[in-house]
Amino acid sequence: MEHWQHIYESFDPVAFEIFGFSVHWYGIMYVLALLVALWFGEYLVKKDSLPITKKELESYFIYAEIGVIVGARLGYILFYDPHTVYYLTHPWQIFNPFMDGTFVGIRGMSYHGALIGFLIATYIYSRRYKKSFWFLMDIVAVSVPLGYIFGRIGNFLNQELIGRPTEVEWGIYVNGTLRHPSQLYEALLEGLLIFVILYLYRKRKRFQGELILLYGFLYGFFRFLAEFFREPDIQLGYICCGWMSMGQLLSLAMMAVSAALYLYFLKREKKTVK
Repeated sequence: MEHWQHIYESFDPVAFEIFGFSVHWYGIMYVLALLVALWFGEYLVKKDSLPITKKELESYFIYAEIGVIVGARLGYILFYDPHTVYYLTHPWQIFNPFMDGTFVGIRGMSYHGALIGFLIATYIYSRRYKKSFWFLMDIVAVSVPLGYIFGRIGNFLNQELIGRPTEVEWGIYVNGTLRHPSQLYEALLEGLLIFVILYLYRKRKRFQGELILLYGFLYGFFRFLAEFFREPDIQLGYICCGWMSMGQLLSLAMMAVSAALYLYFLKREKKTVK
């Protein structure tokens, strides 16, 4: 357990270098997250005999990934970055991977921003290729949480989004302070647990879109809980009531929207059945 607590002291977040560029474990985990989500989506389509081809699903995931990257970056700038005005007046710097002439990659990504970008990309794809928006979203609702596990492991390996100080024996020392490995809590709660719940429930769904709305509520709920173990963003701190973080505020909004839409569609479905 002692070695585990001091793992950051002997772990290099850079996996390897190629042509002078550093490849971080976080980047590798991000790619794995995408590939695992796509792989499981294809598995799900085949297993449940869903009306979409492999080529169509792969094309959709390209749209979705572009939406996620753009949305995540813009969301971070709008929700978390203290230099929002600078980026809004210098938009060409938003995706600049260099800092002072050094390649550092694109830093600062927001999950809730990624979600918004993903929704927009899905809507564009559904309109262009005449596919049901909610049908696509239900596939994603089950496959993405599995990939999400790798994303949070990537955060852990990159030594970012650290947890709050603690005395639990499984804590991790970060700059001399024992902290919750909150990234792994999120991997389990927001990734593995949601995946298991939705995978087991998927064939009982009563209307198109039910799975993604359940995902939205469950993610918001578990993220809200996980934030109690995660250190608030240093540039924001607690933004409401002296204890609520930006992540918790956005998660409450996500839960509210998901619950409202769920009740609306459920009521409409009952009327249709009658």
